[in-house]
Amino acid sequence: MEKKDQTRRMTRILLFVFLFFHNYIYIYTNGRIGKNLNGRPCLILETVGAKTKLVRKNVLVFLREGNEICLVASRGGSERNPGWYYNLKKNRTSVIFIGTERFEVTSREIFEEERHEWWLKMDYLNNGGYGRYQQRTNRTIPVIILSIT
Repeated sequence: MEKKDQTRRMTRILLFVFLFFHNYIYIYTNGRIGKNLNGRPCLILETVGAKTKLVRKNVLVFLREGNEICLVASRGGSERNPGWYYNLKKNRTSVIFIGTERFEVTSREIFEEERHEWWLKMDYLNNGGYGRYQQRTNRTIPVIILSIT
């Protein structure tokens, strides 16, 4: 294995470990610690598993405009959508925590022009990361809007 490949692999491993601990701390402290990740706002999305019916919590980068919150179901550019996406498709109502604030929300997937507008904003927030993720995968990465109820 080339040194460059080893460096990439180690970087991915360290990033995975860092994100795991960030997510754990954010969830464990009920939003008191970890509501930002490298300057990007994060929320805790609490859904009910589409198959298991168990409560699932995910920490996600988001963009809020008024009562609308945008999420991108990128899963790092993987060929599969993240589990939380299917959970929201099965049950459109869920709960989010932004810091220590709790909100009930309803979700909807957006398409075409609306998706494009939110995509550009989210990609800018993520320093072009979502665009790079889209290049890695053959699927169209879903964009979800949560509306605070």
